[in-house]
Amino acid sequence: MSMPDDETLTTNGLRPSGTGRVLLIACGALAREILDLKERNGWDHLDLHCLPAILHNTPEKIPAAVEQAVTQRRDAYDDVFVVYADCGTGGLLRAACDRLGVDMVEGPHCYSFFEGNARFATHSEDEITAFYLTDFLVRQFDAFVWKPLGLDRHPDLREMYFGNYEKLVYQAQTDNPALTEKARDCAARLGLAFERRFTGYGDLTNVLASLPPPVSSL
Repeated sequence: MSMPDDETLTTNGLRPSGTGRVLLIACGALAREILDLKERNGWDHLDLHCLPAILHNTPEKIPAAVEQAVTQRRDAYDDVFVVYADCGTGGLLRAACDRLGVDMVEGPHCYSFFEGNARFATHSEDEITAFYLTDFLVRQFDAFVWKPLGLDRHPDLREMYFGNYEKLVYQAQTDNPALTEKARDCAARLGLAFERRFTGYGDLTNVLASLPPPVSSL
């Protein structure tokens, strides 16, 4: 499967190829990382269906969108796994997954499982003034942060939105100097201190590795 562009992942998501036996229903913001892990590890039993990443900005819509995707596609697969954490749904996504009989990623959000849920939990209370970005969100900063908040039209709103934040934490999935500089610029535009943490794929690697091929495909 070719790597989709960020704009497509943001607004349309990604249709599954139909070649695997386990369907991953994921946020479009995780597509590149999941496809990279699939290729790197030869996980041909996994097929990927991504919902539009822009749902990140309206988390109340995620449970229904996931439920619809599971209902529409599960009959074509031996198993389904949801590659979302809670992502601001207040437990509603977990409730939907339990009702549907499918499992999902543990953790409050992707920032946590990219860093590692256990590690993130040890310092999250000390970072309530931190604003997080991943590789995808750095690349799509304007689409997910700057324009939706109206800062492109009313930059004076910056203090209202970010006045209580102190730093921007860039969780880097890759070693990309150009992306690091873009993240640094995002911090400057928000008037925040900048910190880069190389997280790699965090818990995502182990989670996907724990999904063995169904017996029927062995």
